[in-house]
Amino acid sequence: MAIECLVLGAGQEVGKSCVVVTINGKRIMFDCGMHMGYLDHRRYPDFSLVSKLGDFDDALTCIIITHFHLDHVGALPYFTEVCGYRGPVYMTYPTKALAPLMLEDYRKVMVDRRGEEEQFTSEHIAQCMKKVVAVDLKQTVQVDGDLQIRAYYAGHVIGAAMFYVKVGDAEMVYTGDYNMTPDRHLGAAQIDRLRLDLVITESTYATTIRDSRYSREREFLKAVHKCVSSGGKVLIPTFALGRAQELCILLDDYWDRMNLKVPIYFSAGLTIQANMYYKMLISWTSQKIKDSYSTHNAFDFKNVHNFERSMINDPGPCVLFATPGMISGGFSLEVFKHWAPSEKNLVTLPGYCVAGTIGHKLMSGKPTKIDLDQDTQIDVRCQEPLALLFKVTKIQTPSFRIAVQ
Repeated sequence: MAIECLVLGAGQEVGKSCVVVTINGKRIMFDCGMHMGYLDHRRYPDFSLVSKLGDFDDALTCIIITHFHLDHVGALPYFTEVCGYRGPVYMTYPTKALAPLMLEDYRKVMVDRRGEEEQFTSEHIAQCMKKVVAVDLKQTVQVDGDLQIRAYYAGHVIGAAMFYVKVGDAEMVYTGDYNMTPDRHLGAAQIDRLRLDLVITESTYATTIRDSRYSREREFLKAVHKCVSSGGKVLIPTFALGRAQELCILLDDYWDRMNLKVPIYFSAGLTIQANMYYKMLISWTSQKIKDSYSTHNAFDFKNVHNFERSMINDPGPCVLFATPGMISGGFSLEVFKHWAPSEKNLVTLPGYCVAGTIGHKLMSGKPTKIDLDQDTQIDVRCQEPLALLFKVTKIQTPSFRIAVQ
């Protein structure tokens, strides 16, 4: 038995998850993500390390994608449609449904709104998804005569999976992000008892000690309530899938209990489609949501409404969920420019922000000014940014190999 690992991204850094494992002669790429903090060649994995000649069909047996976040799937259409990989790609059914929404939203933000050179087109995304083979949880898939794969529930976001792989007498598991404790809309990760030769696991928060979820949620609700009670606006930059739904459930319930009338908004577009899929994929949610589904769909938010660009400068308090989550561009950046100069307003950061993004600069200590480019400087006077997750410092290193004999 021989195992070799080529780490093309997310080795001692957050972002651009991509690990190529050679196991008993089969070569599998796990995840094909992009780095949200870079706009140059460092944005994507260095695929030349997979095949110097670019013959990726011969170089790889298959690709496995753990979930739809861009740091795990963002480079996939570029790799399949621009670089030319035409082999099979495996992911769960929800990931196959939701990944195109994330990819198209990213493409629109970077090309249509920021004027960047297009890395892949809408047609590329559609053609890429045609190569995807969707799998169910605990379904054993025979990729070829020697290679078996199986997906296990990972929590984290809807459709996220940990993947078991068996080639001959060698067995391994690869995880993307996973949660060991349930939250409001997802259950805890579950996997069989296995005897493995290799485990590759996400470890972003492995050395981080967090406060309890209850205390973090209480701090969040207290800060939001205080801000809107004083007439301020709360900006919650978040990716449209996952954390957004979790926080909407939290705020929707709190608004009812406190009888608050201040409007909660979602930036229109992607989130409308996302919530439609979430309503359809109830079987992938927590047991509590499944049990109450016959009387109430948890994703029918009573207090959350659509937000349009024309409303940015409307008077009065409000809470707004806007994408993307790291304030790396798009609508969240547009709103931040308008709301950051006011001392009455608040920015909360519910997720990890990679180095190079405005979200990371805010989490690193409240700046008084942020240079957006050579001609644009944002005056930051809003309240001290509230980070719902502790920041983790990662050392960025080049790709490396691990060989196990």
